[in-house]
Amino acid sequence: MKILIIEDEKELSQSISDYLKSEDYVCEIAADFQKAIEKTESYDYDCILLDISLPGGSGLEILRQLKHNKKLDGVLVISAKDSLDDKITGLTLGADDYLAKPFHLSELSARIAAIIRRKNFSGSNLLQFEDVTIDTLAKTVTVENRALELTKKEYELLLYFVSNKNRVISKNAIAEHLWGDDMEGNHDFIYTHIKNLRKKLSESGQGDLIKSVYGMGYKFSTP
Repeated sequence: MKILIIEDEKELSQSISDYLKSEDYVCEIAADFQKAIEKTESYDYDCILLDISLPGGSGLEILRQLKHNKKLDGVLVISAKDSLDDKITGLTLGADDYLAKPFHLSELSARIAAIIRRKNFSGSNLLQFEDVTIDTLAKTVTVENRALELTKKEYELLLYFVSNKNRVISKNAIAEHLWGDDMEGNHDFIYTHIKNLRKKLSESGQGDLIKSVYGMGYKFSTP
């Protein structure tokens, strides 16, 4: 899951990033209005943490732009302004939740997870595709009630595929979603992860669920 942290307090944004990375999120940081606009217009995120007060502009304007562009990213407004007006304005503009500073990082993580469940998984912790069940809280995968042992990246890749089932996903989209700013130009490592995941799913009796679409990317669908 990919998170964008729009926050100008360097120490706070880094502590949020470090904590969320320990929870297996991929994190990117934008420290000012312009950088945030560039990132939100160029990439998709599972959840955006949005501060209202930013150098160069207002976080509320970023929220307006997201909704104007019909972006589906989840948005959690975080701000030191604990006023009712700011909260109402943010939620009215389309934010999914509001959290006032200071806050505990564990609560922030729980709210992010809740937003992602509501937007991506219809509010459920369990994601089902054929005989494959993903528990997004326990971060486990079972096939016909038998545990499927996956590496961290294989799990994230499977979750991304199931969330986008029957859609063609490019290698660039996969790299950006799973590695964020750390992605490299060479995408051979993506092929390796997909090859290993495909093999494990096939050996579990699911057949070839991951289809290569020549010149475009990959598609997760029934055999």
